[in-house]
Amino acid sequence: METALYLIPVTLGETEINQVIPSYNHDIITEIKYFIVENIRSARRFLKKVEKSIDIDELTFFELNRHTDRTIIAEYLKPLEEGKPVGIISEAGCPAIADPGADVVAIAQTKKLRVIPLVGPSSIILSLMASGFNGQSFAFNGYLPVETAERKKALKKLENKIYNEDQTQIFIETPYRNAKMIETILSSLRPQTKLCIASGITCAEEYIKTRTVQQWKAEKIPEIGKIPAIFLIYK
Repeated sequence: METALYLIPVTLGETEINQVIPSYNHDIITEIKYFIVENIRSARRFLKKVEKSIDIDELTFFELNRHTDRTIIAEYLKPLEEGKPVGIISEAGCPAIADPGADVVAIAQTKKLRVIPLVGPSSIILSLMASGFNGQSFAFNGYLPVETAERKKALKKLENKIYNEDQTQIFIETPYRNAKMIETILSSLRPQTKLCIASGITCAEEYIKTRTVQQWKAEKIPEIGKIPAIFLIYK
């Protein structure tokens, strides 16, 4: 096995591992003893889903989230510098994509350490694939402002980009605010602007639908509740 920093994708929900993650990942994961994770408890649960026989007590976990002191992150790569493979595990989807793991990868690249991304589900890419929007030029914008006036301003700015630059705009929201986000989108954008709502991707409750703003106003808005969702707009 090559000594490297392995970026390990995680299922997006309670999907069966073999539906979204290749067996090759299993072979890699079971050889790693050092993991940089966003949440230790959920990382342990994921590893047990990958392989029940894994001895969790033999593993070393370094926690990396918004509470982590950024001055100590480089120390997480010491095992790698000593010749031992290290894995990064996100909470869901692919590490370093809208994820604090990007900070570790940046340090690894600066130190000229080998970085290997493994194949797995990305809600951003999967939603774009299913939206029918421009996949040649697109931008992921993360979270938009919470305050209504600022959010509307941000949405208008993104809408201008889809018309002026022919670029798909993608963003997310904290799940419990999904309904408010949809309401704000429909009250802010042009009737002809297209909106794709994608939630529960790869899971049993998967919902992906594209309609114009005008069409959405005439339809029953999906009750996606606290399910993680991706929002995409295009012309």
